[in-house]
Amino acid sequence: MPNHKSAEKRMRQNERRKGINRSNRTRLRTEIKKLRAAITGEDAGALQTALSQTISTIDKSVQKGVLHRNAAARYKSRLTARVNQAGAK
Repeated sequence: MPNHKSAEKRMRQNERRKGINRSNRTRLRTEIKKLRAAITGEDAGALQTALSQTISTIDKSVQKGVLHRNAAARYKSRLTARVNQAGAK
C-alpha cells in the first residue's frame, strides 16, 4: 500500500492506464483473430476488407504504445502474405 499522496495518485493512474491498455490489446488480438478466420473462410472480398481493418488497428495500437513498430510491421507483413496466398487459390 502506498504511504504518500503521490504514490496513491500513481496507483490510481496505473489502474486507469491498465484498463485502457487491456482494452486496446484485446481489440488488436480480436481483429487479428477475425482476419485469420476470414483467411480460412476463403471469401476474397471479405479478405481485403478484413485486412485493411486489421492493418488500421495494428497501426493504431502502435500509436497508443500497445505494440512496438517492428512487431507491427512483422504482423502486417505476415498477414498480408497469408491473404495474398489465400486470394491466389
